[in-house]
Amino acid sequence: MKLSLSRARALGLLAGLLPLSAVAGPTIEFGEQGSLTFTYALQGWLQHKGFTSTSDNGSSNDAFLRRNRLTFSGQYNDYVGFYAQIEAGNDSKLGNDDKSVYYRDAYVTLDYRDDLRFIVGRFKNTFSRENLEACLEPLTLDRAEALAYTPFGGSRDTGLAVWGNLLDAKFQYRFMIADGREGDNVAKDNPRLTGRVHYSFWEPEFSYGYLGTYLGTKKVLTIGAGYDMQKDVVYGNFVGRSDIKDYKAWTVDAFMEYPTTSGVYTLSGASFKYDTDGATNTASPDPTLPVGADLKGYYVKAGYMLPNKVGTGRLQFFARHEKSDYGVKTGSAEYFDQKWNSVGANYYLDGQRLKISFEYADIAFDTEHPTNPALQDYNQATLGLQFIF
Repeated sequence: MKLSLSRARALGLLAGLLPLSAVAGPTIEFGEQGSLTFTYALQGWLQHKGFTSTSDNGSSNDAFLRRNRLTFSGQYNDYVGFYAQIEAGNDSKLGNDDKSVYYRDAYVTLDYRDDLRFIVGRFKNTFSRENLEACLEPLTLDRAEALAYTPFGGSRDTGLAVWGNLLDAKFQYRFMIADGREGDNVAKDNPRLTGRVHYSFWEPEFSYGYLGTYLGTKKVLTIGAGYDMQKDVVYGNFVGRSDIKDYKAWTVDAFMEYPTTSGVYTLSGASFKYDTDGATNTASPDPTLPVGADLKGYYVKAGYMLPNKVGTGRLQFFARHEKSDYGVKTGSAEYFDQKWNSVGANYYLDGQRLKISFEYADIAFDTEHPTNPALQDYNQATLGLQFIF
C-alpha cells in the first residue's frame, strides 16, 4: 500500500534532517514550500582517563567540547531538501584549543516518492546502524570508538545514495556509491559500494537515520544488515606495489525499545567484520592502512528508563559490552584486541535538548602492551552536558 502524498512529504522532511532526526531549531518559511531551519548543538565533556598519552601512564583530566555544531537544513520545495552542518568537534581536547571549523555534512535530498529517494553530497555512509544513529540522540554516552566506523570513509563519505520504504515503511532498502579510500596508496581508484536493508516488526523506522532511544515514544523492533566493499583498495606488498587486495565488510544488527507502565526497556546489538584479507599483517604492509582494516567484533547495549519523573526530569540507566579483535600483530602479539564494559545514566531535563549524562567504562586488553599505556588496561569516567537549540 502506498503512503499518502502528505505523509511522503513529511517523511521527506525527516530524511533531510537525518543526523538530527527528532530535534530541530527555529524555522524560517520561504514562499509556499521553502523553509530553512537553524540548529545549534553542543556536547561538553569532563573526562577522567587512566592514562595521559602513549608515553605517559599517569591519569589525565580533560574538559573539552565533544561536539560543537551549527546546522542549516530545510526544503527547497516539497521534493527537494538540503542539509549543511559545520563543526569544530573535540575542541580543547588534550590541549588543542584551536580546532578548525569544517563541513561535516553537505548534501541535497530528492524525495520522489516514499519508495524512491536520493541523497547527493557528503553524508553518513549507510553501512551500520550505530553509525546511522543520531549522535545527539544515543542510548549510551557515545558510539563505539572503532567498531561503528568503517576503515575507509569513517562515518561519512561523498557520493550518491538511493533508498526507500516498502510495505507501509516496514521494509527499508539502501544502496550507496561513494569515493571510499582514495590517494596515491590505493591500487586502483574504484568506487565504494554499500548496501543495507532492515525490517521493522512493530512501528516502522522510516527515516534514513536512526535513534539510539526513542524515550518511550515508540514501540520498535528492527533487524538490519549491511554490506560494504571496494575493489583493489590496498597493496599487500606495499614496497613492491603488488599483491592487490579488496576490501569487504558485513554487519547484522537488532534494536528493540518497549515502553510499559513499569518503564521503558531498550536493547540493541550488532556484529561486524571488516576485511582486507590480512593486509595489516603482510611482510610489507601499507603504513597508511587504518588499524581497523581487518577488525571484527560486536556490541550489546541495554537501557531502562524509569516510568515517572525524578525531580524535574526523566532518568535512564544504560550499560554497554563491546568486544573488538583487530587482527593486527606485533610479532606474535595482538595488542589492540580489547573488551569495553561501561555503565551510566542519562538525566533528561528537556528530552534530548537538555540532558546530563555520566558513563564509567572499564577497558581491558587481551594482551597488554609492555610500554604503551594506551594499549594497557585503563578506566574512564565521563560527565557530559548536551544542549540543542
